[in-house]
Amino acid sequence: MMDALFPPTTSSSTKPDLYINGPRRTRVPAHAAILASASPVLENMVKSNRIIEIHGVPYNAVTAFVRFFYTSRCSEEDIENYGIHLLALSHAYSVPKLKQRCVVGLSKLAAIENVVDVLHLARLCDAPDLYLNCAMLIRNKFRAVRKTEGWKFLHTHDPCLENNIVEFINENKSRKKRMKRQRKEQEVIMQLSEAMECLEHICTEGCTSVTPYDVDVKEQRKRMPCSKFSTCQGLQGLIRHFATCEKRIKGDCMRCKRLWQLFRLHSCICLHQDSCRVPLCRQFQLKMEKENKEDDASWKLLVRKVGSAKAMSSLQLLKR
Repeated sequence: MMDALFPPTTSSSTKPDLYINGPRRTRVPAHAAILASASPVLENMVKSNRIIEIHGVPYNAVTAFVRFFYTSRCSEEDIENYGIHLLALSHAYSVPKLKQRCVVGLSKLAAIENVVDVLHLARLCDAPDLYLNCAMLIRNKFRAVRKTEGWKFLHTHDPCLENNIVEFINENKSRKKRMKRQRKEQEVIMQLSEAMECLEHICTEGCTSVTPYDVDVKEQRKRMPCSKFSTCQGLQGLIRHFATCEKRIKGDCMRCKRLWQLFRLHSCICLHQDSCRVPLCRQFQLKMEKENKEDDASWKLLVRKVGSAKAMSSLQLLKR
């Protein structure tokens, strides 16, 4: 019996000094020293007992549990057949290595049919990694999981856990929407930061068809287009339109309003107002100082984010 359960080591070849009583009056021989070194719970038990009772799990699960104390290994077959029982035993008797092995194995074996049972056990056995893996599987296959007997039992007998799972699913959906919104916002910030760089570039050095008044157009045309060609072309189109638009004075042109907002945004992040060559930069600054106008919180936040993105872009260029 001992040879079938344990490897022929010095400690296991000696006569067992205690027995573990399993289901249906089965007995598993063991050594008190081995059990005491592997589990603090069993260490306290073997001090005063030479017979330890373990019921409620199959006999083969008990033998696999004891075998782990001698070999520090648990086979895939044991996890597949008795993983749930071994997880419960490892938690009850404080065997963290076996518990971690069960968590990894059960995470791989969790399926639609048993995921609710595994999740419930993970909560009882304080296995957060396994609980999270099961919750994610339920979230991804929720329609199929709702049809299982495990979910129906959960709905009837544990509405609190059911509510926690539903909240997890809803929170995940909200998180995805929030991340999507943040990505879009970041894209807009980066586009505005690039537009600020192109605006300064156009008004200072000139680019293709739009140049400052003191830059020779013929000399400018000899230069290659800048790296941000698409953004630059769009801004140049806005500038040319702004210069000739008849609706601009009345404030009826959306394209002119867009460029006006870009000029205003530039003036808020510009660090060289006295020498800046971007149109209306200094005028916007003087107007804000004169009126002592406090911009709304959303505009201040936009200015801060665009300014930070522009500064990071400049640092990256310096590193290159």
